[in-house]
Amino acid sequence: MINFIICDDNRDFTLMLKKKVQKFMSKYSEIECKYHIFSGYGAEFEKLADNNNTFKVYFLDIETKRGSGLDAARMIREKYEDWDSILIIVTSHEEFRYEALGNRLYLFDFLNKLNNFDANLEEDLKHILKKYTRNSNGITIEYDREVYKVELRDIIFIEKEIDSKKCIIVTTYGPRYIQCSLKEVYKKLNENFMKVSRSLIVNIKRVKGYNPKTNTVYFTNNHTSTLVSRENKKELINRVKNSN
Repeated sequence: MINFIICDDNRDFTLMLKKKVQKFMSKYSEIECKYHIFSGYGAEFEKLADNNNTFKVYFLDIETKRGSGLDAARMIREKYEDWDSILIIVTSHEEFRYEALGNRLYLFDFLNKLNNFDANLEEDLKHILKKYTRNSNGITIEYDREVYKVELRDIIFIEKEIDSKKCIIVTTYGPRYIQCSLKEVYKKLNENFMKVSRSLIVNIKRVKGYNPKTNTVYFTNNHTSTLVSRENKKELINRVKNSN
């Protein structure tokens, strides 16, 4: 999934930018997208910035009534140590370009609202999509006549649905379903995943902890599970220890 985060105190502009990004991404229906609109850099914006679970693209207005885009970029990079998200500064003030690009914040681009904005935006989106695709490693799911891709890094755990031939893939952005066995799903995954029982596969990178006494797995989305078989307890303990 790609999270597009637009922060600008001009609501008409944010809605226009959102529509342009949606129109571009509509050509890639297999990629799930989510859009977040903010008018300033307040608590809700910071809460989203603190969540590094997904691929994020920020469009940051350099000046709003509730903070600076450069300060927000510095917070994302330095406070939350997120050096992977894509940061684009957006403004109608060209004189801020050198200040923005000279801050060593690894900005992706500086977009001037008044100078060839549409063409430059589309060019940026093409490069962003290439970066996303190049770094993406996922599985393609076909369910209920829909086809979509789930990135492996977004998967928290996969559970076999009781009395069904379906599996539930729990991701950082909600559940998805796949019409196949747990064994078949497991073949599509990488070394970060462990099949801990006939009913559960966990992404070790998304496990916060494991209590062998209560046989409880704690996941990063605050879900828990006790579906760990006796013969897999020791390996799960070791893998959780080694992943931290």
